Amino acid sequence: MAAGVIFLAVLGGILPALIWLVFWLFEDRCQPEPKRYIFLCFLAGALTVPLVLPIERYFMGILSGPLLLFVWAVTEELFKFAAAYIAALRTRTFDEPLDAVVYLVTAALGFSALENVLFLLTPLGDGDFLRGLVMGDLRFIGATLLHTLASATVGLSIAYSWGKPAAVRRVAAAGGLILAIALHTLFNFFILGSGGNTMFWVFLCIWVGIAATLFLTERVKQPARDYC
Repeated sequence: MAAGVIFLAVLGGILPALIWLVFWLFEDRCQPEPKRYIFLCFLAGALTVPLVLPIERYFMGILSGPLLLFVWAVTEELFKFAAAYIAALRTRTFDEPLDAVVYLVTAALGFSALENVLFLLTPLGDGDFLRGLVMGDLRFIGATLLHTLASATVGLSIAYSWGKPAAVRRVAAAGGLILAIALHTLFNFFILGSGGNTMFWVFLCIWVGIAATLFLTERVKQPARDYC
């Protein structure tokens, strides 16, 4: 594959994720996280993609329909959570509620970035640059935001259980993961093989979910802002 095609795929895949990452980092301007942990979370999220893809291919051979979509969602959400946990959530830098949202979203965007690159390689490699452009746009407003929304849901669940006993925090994290998996499964179910009208409503629901997530994130930020 030509170097130019790979460059365009990398640029088109990573740039949307970086734009959203900058946007989310602005949400934590009061007490920003160390840049090395942001980088590690992003990288860890990206590195889970080569681990997830063989698992998803394996299940493609033995499952189909909604059950396959559910298993895909479970796999991706668990690996994204694991990436954020290993890179940052188990370290001392995780010292305020908002950190859970920031680190989980960062890992999700790293995952989405590499996933985008792999999706773009096929149309760009075939010389279909228009299809690649359209696919890049759709992933910018669709799949990338879906990963962000799902992981932010887990982060918010952890953030709102901040200060509670360990058992409560574990239940909150598990509940957030279950909700994230449900959202991801529904997205996969409605977007695959759907027409333009259905895609519009799916994307609209994602944007509404992102708006709700930002509202809830502002609520998490309020106590820290009082000391800023």
